[in-house]
Amino acid sequence: MKNFNYSLFACLITTTILTSCSSEKSIQAEKGNTPEVDILIVNGTVYTGELRQAQSLNIAVCKQTICGVYPKGKKVNARKVIDASGKIVSPGFIDPHTHSLADLLSQDKKNNLNYLTQGVTTVVNGNDGGGPVDIKSTTKQLLANGIGNNVALYIGHGSIREQVMGREQRFATEEELTQMKALMAQAMKDGAIGLSSGLYYVPGSYSNTQEVVLLAEIAAQYNGVYDTHIRDESTFNIGFLGAVDEAINIAKEAGIHLNLSHIKALGVDVWGQSEAAVAKIERAKKQGVSISADQYPWLASGTKLHSAVMPKWVMADSQDDFFKRLNDPILRERLHNEIKENIRRRGGSESLLVTAFKDQGFVGLTLKDIATMRNENAITTAIKLVQEGEVRVASFNMSDNDVEYFMQLPWVVTSSDGTDGHPRKYASFPQKYQEYVLKKKILTVEQFIYQSSTRTAKILKLDKRGKLSKDYYADIIIFDPETFKANADFSHWNKLSTGVEHVIVNGVLVIENEQYLNKLSGKFVN
Repeated sequence: MKNFNYSLFACLITTTILTSCSSEKSIQAEKGNTPEVDILIVNGTVYTGELRQAQSLNIAVCKQTICGVYPKGKKVNARKVIDASGKIVSPGFIDPHTHSLADLLSQDKKNNLNYLTQGVTTVVNGNDGGGPVDIKSTTKQLLANGIGNNVALYIGHGSIREQVMGREQRFATEEELTQMKALMAQAMKDGAIGLSSGLYYVPGSYSNTQEVVLLAEIAAQYNGVYDTHIRDESTFNIGFLGAVDEAINIAKEAGIHLNLSHIKALGVDVWGQSEAAVAKIERAKKQGVSISADQYPWLASGTKLHSAVMPKWVMADSQDDFFKRLNDPILRERLHNEIKENIRRRGGSESLLVTAFKDQGFVGLTLKDIATMRNENAITTAIKLVQEGEVRVASFNMSDNDVEYFMQLPWVVTSSDGTDGHPRKYASFPQKYQEYVLKKKILTVEQFIYQSSTRTAKILKLDKRGKLSKDYYADIIIFDPETFKANADFSHWNKLSTGVEHVIVNGVLVIENEQYLNKLSGKFVN
């Protein structure tokens, strides 16, 4: 045939075939194909993490993500089906304040089982101004070893300051500030989620406000968060309310979201000031400052004895300098007076419980008990103990009213601040559920889950985490509403919690029927 356009013919045939195929797919879609998924969770009482009541939904997981949130009865083909009848299905919890990095890096504890059994699938480290300065190498080490849950990292102001200028008790020079800012910028480029400070602790306590503002401004340039253990939660220096003001001013000047770490009114001098603190925060929020807080559900804080009762000036420079000042007869009267006052602020020597020390015979005793055993006053005993080894104490210093008032605020989320010697490391999330959801009914189940997952992810700006929603990462827990409980207490601080029956981290089932499956599927997140 003359002048026959083969190209046009081929194009027509191809178009017809493609159109036919497309039409066939549409017909099949209209008829409804049965989805193929890796894991399907059925028959559970589902809380998606949003502030809404439970729903009857089936959750489908494909590889690392949630690939379907279906109404009950939807036909789905799954390689594995988990029947969650009578159980709560929830997003994995996110803990915005832990001290679990050493565990994650260790060969013994990198599964972080004390958090997984609380339902925590993501932990944050580098809080209180501490943690590693080199985010890149830390991340590389974490992923090379394998980790049991996801981890995000802050870059700590105290760590940066100590790397640049040691533990000197003075303000930074312009040259030192330039070095600090360079370290800050590099950490943010390497994946830090923001800046943390511990302005109560040495060496952060030696800095002025403007130093922190300069670093927070850099974090803000990378859409980071400013997380702070404020300068004073009691009456140690500028006072609780003064420290709240300082934190707000830093956030305002730097143009950054502020998260107040483990918000509390610590000690008898400031009990009842929770309302005044919240009034300041709410006023700042109305003026456009973005603010949140986290809180652990215990009446006792936990720290090292020297941080709890020793004046900051005595801890400057090296440990040798610290100990020399403790034993300097010229400083004795001043030192004793200030330690006495710090002990009083924390409720007295009977309120300071030793939770970890090389001499196991002292663990479980109060500072008052040990002083009595030694025929000494509490001040002398405290000075001696801090020179004998690291002493961790639980300080019973909070009031129920303040704790409950903070907890009910929609911008306050759950955290643990988990440290050895304190049950909060093993039991904060079930403790909050048992004590404040079931027993005291301060929170509803949906509020508890929202404040432990979705809200926390929003604060930390974690993409596609903290919610049961299509295309989100499959961090999912299934727990028994009757048996989810804390087993750790101040006498047995390291007992695992129970009641979390299944845990999925990034689509991998790591706990099944409360049995750990020896799988490390955690990731570095930012």
